[in-house]
Amino acid sequence: MRTMNTTSSAAELVDLTIIGGGPVGLYAAYYAGLRQMKTQIIDSLDQLGGQLATLYPEKYIYDVAGFPKVIARDLVNSLVEQGMQHGCKVHLNETVQTLTRDDARNCFVLRSDKGEHLTRTIIICAGAGAFQPRKVGVAATVPHEGKGVYYAVGSKSVFAGKKLLIIGGGDSALDWAMNLKGTAAEITVIHRRNQFRAHEDSVARVLASGTRILTFCELKDVQTADNKICNALIHNSQKKEDFSLAVDAILVQVGFISSLGAIKNWPIKIEGNSIMVDTHMQTNLPGVFAAGDVAGFDGKLKLISTGFGEAATAVNFAKTFIDPHARAFPGHSSEMGPQTLTTINTEKDATVLSHAG
Repeated sequence: MRTMNTTSSAAELVDLTIIGGGPVGLYAAYYAGLRQMKTQIIDSLDQLGGQLATLYPEKYIYDVAGFPKVIARDLVNSLVEQGMQHGCKVHLNETVQTLTRDDARNCFVLRSDKGEHLTRTIIICAGAGAFQPRKVGVAATVPHEGKGVYYAVGSKSVFAGKKLLIIGGGDSALDWAMNLKGTAAEITVIHRRNQFRAHEDSVARVLASGTRILTFCELKDVQTADNKICNALIHNSQKKEDFSLAVDAILVQVGFISSLGAIKNWPIKIEGNSIMVDTHMQTNLPGVFAAGDVAGFDGKLKLISTGFGEAATAVNFAKTFIDPHARAFPGHSSEMGPQTLTTINTEKDATVLSHAG
């Protein structure tokens, strides 16, 4: 995974602070650079890329425009290259804590576990917040976590030649069933229901692939030999019976438990685990925006593809918050370079550009 040069300085006033360095945060950094905004990213992880980088770097992503399919790690590397080209500063291994408004300096004061940040605007791109995988609740699996029982895929090679059991019925479970075909010797997917939460195309592709899928099934226990998993005891809730399945490895993909952490105490409207925003992606606190999975509004779709658009919207309206004379519409990037973007403030400029594309 691509590494970044980071900075720990905390007193410099910036135009925009992006909280979260996942795909949406990185795209926001790119767009802020187009608008010539002095920008920084703060992320609690030790690398950029969010869940794509930490949970499934070798998984294919299918729903990003322009890519029939792209490996998550490669998508992250491209987003980092794109997002960092305008000089965005990055603060990794840093967790935001409090947010206050300093009217005397006309800025927000963000305090973290490492210091203080001064910023004119904020975009929260924290995904689902701090996350940890949801466990299967089978005590016998605990000693084997990371050594036979996995909650994430760092490298597909771990499953090479293995008899693999995948637990789950969502996109991650079925995506891995497709991605690991040809790597694992055998793949069986179990799901506690007979309906899947994945995209219809993913379900159809897995069914057509010949992968063994067992519904109404849950993991009940595991058996070991020489301190290695050799069998999974499966319970079929429909037939009310148990059966044994020979396996070498178990990949659990049943979702995550997430939390916004200290952000929940900020003076912004939060419903459930979502930060509520308007059509400008702005929260009830002027100057504070949200984009990506963390943002909530009527008709919300939690997709990478929609998150990119939300990031662009948030950045452009953050620009008008800082400079009321700036236009939200930045013009078409194909018609200009970064140096001209800040000059599109007049009605005449906007009219010319609106007809340029």
